[in-house]
Amino acid sequence: MAETDIGPEDAAVAATEPRASAAGAVAEAAPARRRGAGRRQRWSDWLVIAVPVITALAVGGYEIGGPSLWRDEAYTKDAIGRPAGQIFALLGHQDAVHGAYYLLMHVVAGAAGTSAAALRFPSLCAMAIATGFVAAIGRRAAALALTPAVPEPEPPSAPAPAPMPARPRAGGGWRLDIPALTGLLSGLLFATAPYMTFYAQMARSYAIETMLASIASYLLLRACPDGRWRWWSAYGAAVALTGLFNIFGLLILAAHGVTLLLSDGRGEAVTGRRIGRIPVRWLAVSAAALVLLGPLSDVARRQQRQIAWLSRPNFHAIERLLSTFAGSRELVLPFALLALAGLAAARLADDWRPLNPAAIALPWLVVPPFLLIAASFVKPVYYVRYVEFCLPALAILAGAGLVGLIRFAAGTPLGRLRLAWLPAALVIALLAVLLAGPQHAIRQTAARPDNLRLASAIVAANEQPGDAVFYIPVGMRVLGTGYPAPFLRLRDLAVARSPVASATLTGTEITSPAELRSRFTDVRRVWVVTGGSNYQFPTPSTPADKEKMALLAGMHIIHRWMAGEVMLTLYGS
Repeated sequence: MAETDIGPEDAAVAATEPRASAAGAVAEAAPARRRGAGRRQRWSDWLVIAVPVITALAVGGYEIGGPSLWRDEAYTKDAIGRPAGQIFALLGHQDAVHGAYYLLMHVVAGAAGTSAAALRFPSLCAMAIATGFVAAIGRRAAALALTPAVPEPEPPSAPAPAPMPARPRAGGGWRLDIPALTGLLSGLLFATAPYMTFYAQMARSYAIETMLASIASYLLLRACPDGRWRWWSAYGAAVALTGLFNIFGLLILAAHGVTLLLSDGRGEAVTGRRIGRIPVRWLAVSAAALVLLGPLSDVARRQQRQIAWLSRPNFHAIERLLSTFAGSRELVLPFALLALAGLAAARLADDWRPLNPAAIALPWLVVPPFLLIAASFVKPVYYVRYVEFCLPALAILAGAGLVGLIRFAAGTPLGRLRLAWLPAALVIALLAVLLAGPQHAIRQTAARPDNLRLASAIVAANEQPGDAVFYIPVGMRVLGTGYPAPFLRLRDLAVARSPVASATLTGTEITSPAELRSRFTDVRRVWVVTGGSNYQFPTPSTPADKEKMALLAGMHIIHRWMAGEVMLTLYGS
């Protein structure tokens, strides 16, 4: 064999070359692995948002045009069908608190029409967006809670974002992404809530208010650790828009104030100058939002007669609030237990900081309803749908509770068997069973006070040329505006000025009994349209209404129909 020209040094180098080459290959592969992991993380982050959003669109959109419009939706349909100038004239007399919504829907109706599905579609989109932000809030609050606390530095001119925590192991080598799972479960719980569906299928401003309150809550979680004006300014704009679409939405500021008071007094959870535990910049943007909405608040105060029908809340009102938020009476206990589990999970680990899912969700859930209920003992202002924007908070608490249940199970033998997820899965299965009935019921017209579609069909099937109509009281004229065609064929004997001419939602009626008698000529049949939660014929209270009943005294009832709370009575001579 031929000799090789390799000395001892060359042999040593040759022996190390394979190892050096392997190390180089590993070093070169590491960035590729990191890029791959980054791409997987980005996909994971998007799925945490996308899955709940798609679920909300599917759940909320199913049979969206099925239930009949009810009287509040009829107000929407009537108002947005007017020219923009007449909408502004209307807002000077009534419904200023819904002005932004009416103007938005005026544009939507011009493009999509005024069918039930078209009128409700913006609410569906708003609830889907709200669902995405609920998931984002759950994920970010859990991430902030897991970020290791550090001493407060001097506020830099452009602080770097807080580092995201590592994913802790949940037992048995199983790696649990707590922030992502908290966000996903929170979003899915909100997406499947029966009253998410209810307001997603309602042509009123409450879904948009809920969306904006969710956006504001998310921006609070961005602004607090970051401290820069851009986040606080965006937060202030979101709060102002929340109040613009419903003035009671400004109560989100009170909830967020409590959240800030719960944050770490050493500044570990909130960056920037503070008065006590409250950031100065939060005070500034909150004050700006309140000042900006001052004129709207003043107009709303002068239009308080629109909520004169409210009464002091009693035990039944509290019970209804609980069942509304949970979805049904049967779901109150399961969601209460999950909410308590979410509160317990806030302190499950020593390194959880005060700014956590419970700190953002609990005040949001409790403070606005408490303030409205308390104020109602002085002057009634509370009704359950006025605090509907607090519904996402329950989903966040319950989502944190489910994750806490998984973390607790991870420390048991179930964790060693990699079955820590099993208790939470059983709870989710139970919730799915309990939610099926309310989800079905909430889509029915019976879930709304009125069935205006049926009322219109009854009039269309039974009206005759020359028929007259009385609305008792005048506010019941709205019952004929949801599906107006057959009602327009009836002679409205008591009307003085139409809703458009009077720049009101209901129009005005003549006040002189003598004038009303003079119009009551050649009348053989009269429809009386009324409606109320007691399902009883109303007692006339105004001179005009009393004269209406006096004119009907010489007639007999041909037939009476009920369409939800709508009562149609046909009188004949």
